[in-house]
Amino acid sequence: MSRIGKKPVAIPSGVTANIEEGKLTVKGPKGTLSMGLSDLIDYKVEGEEIQVKPANDTKQARAYWGMQRTLVSNLVEGVTEGFTKVLEITGVGYRASSQGKTLKLQLGYSHDVDLAVPEGLEVKTPDQTTVEISGIDKQAVGQFAAEVRRWRKPEPYKGKGIKYRGEYIFRKEGKKK
Repeated sequence: MSRIGKKPVAIPSGVTANIEEGKLTVKGPKGTLSMGLSDLIDYKVEGEEIQVKPANDTKQARAYWGMQRTLVSNLVEGVTEGFTKVLEITGVGYRASSQGKTLKLQLGYSHDVDLAVPEGLEVKTPDQTTVEISGIDKQAVGQFAAEVRRWRKPEPYKGKGIKYRGEYIFRKEGKKK
């Protein structure tokens, strides 16, 4: 049995959840999110919680159970608190700035990298070496953070590049004489 799947998802006050036409829609103070429902899982909105159980006892239904419960939990957390990823830029001359719906990165290339910020996300640059990406959809926040990081991944010798806050970069020793 799934330890995660057994726990019901609590619905905080100010949040409503509806199941209609194979879709779970969650509305909260930060916005509205919806998710398509799997046929292998039964979803029930009961009072102040959402129950997630496998529809049958197949191996695939049990495998989906915990993941589907986590996806439902992410919807509820997204419309109440939202999600944030913080990227740190390390390197001489590397910097970032946000200009409206565009993130401008200077990463040592012969040109600046301009990235369009997807709809529903907010990008802030409190200083030139920090980028904060926030939004209500966990997948969209993580995807855009990964796209930004892809432009200059941290290298193991000097640690230059774009890394997530709190990420450990395994450092290597340089060439010896």
